[in-house]
Amino acid sequence: MARDAGPDFIEALARGLDVLRCFRAGRPVMTLSEIAAATGLARPTVRRILLTLEELGYVRAAERGFELTPRVLELGMAYVSALSLWDVARPHMRRLVEQTGESTSMAQLDGSDIVYVARVAVPKIVTLAVTIGTRFPAPATSMGKVLLAALSPDDLTKVLAEPGRSGITPRWQPSRDELDAALREVRAKGWALADQDLAPGIRSIATPVRDGDGRVVAALNVTVHAAETTLEHLIDHHLPRLLRAAADIGHDFALLGSVPLEA
Repeated sequence: MARDAGPDFIEALARGLDVLRCFRAGRPVMTLSEIAAATGLARPTVRRILLTLEELGYVRAAERGFELTPRVLELGMAYVSALSLWDVARPHMRRLVEQTGESTSMAQLDGSDIVYVARVAVPKIVTLAVTIGTRFPAPATSMGKVLLAALSPDDLTKVLAEPGRSGITPRWQPSRDELDAALREVRAKGWALADQDLAPGIRSIATPVRDGDGRVVAALNVTVHAAETTLEHLIDHHLPRLLRAAADIGHDFALLGSVPLEA
């Protein structure tokens, strides 16, 4: 695919990442031809990239094609570990789960998707499985609404223009006017609600996590099953505890950022 890149851009590396990004929910195994079609790369190029990734341990041969290996998780966890948010958030998220009896997650924006970067789960039967690295379309999720609401109008337009890579079609697909109205409400309240917007049976509520300068660095949520938890209970009982957890995480993250590095 054509790229508007500078002289230091390494095209071979970009092509390798393009191949890795082809694998997503609903397409765990892909043939060489399918990858070539998805990336726009020639079959011989795709074959060399796959053999290289196989040698490095990131993909492996499978029936009718190739699939990712767990080693790919190292790439995402390197980001989470470097961010330090997970270490800061973990005790507060665990306390939130104890208080609510429900799963809690943290996510950040990547284009028009949210990506889960931390999660403390309780056993529940839900419509969609969630793990670290899971993507969902941002507008249809409570965390996505929180993160989108923190963007400037220009940045919001740029983000929404990027095609999603979650492979999921949400129930709620708002027009820009509808989304803008929803985000104005989020900014006014300081939290966001998603009532089965993503998929049937899933309700969630989310609020921002801010750094020491007040910038939104992530979103934190509580997720419930719609058949078990009413909107009133989600807002009246879970939301105050969610707001406290997010504030505590932001406070601790700010303290971490204020600690000077050793010389």
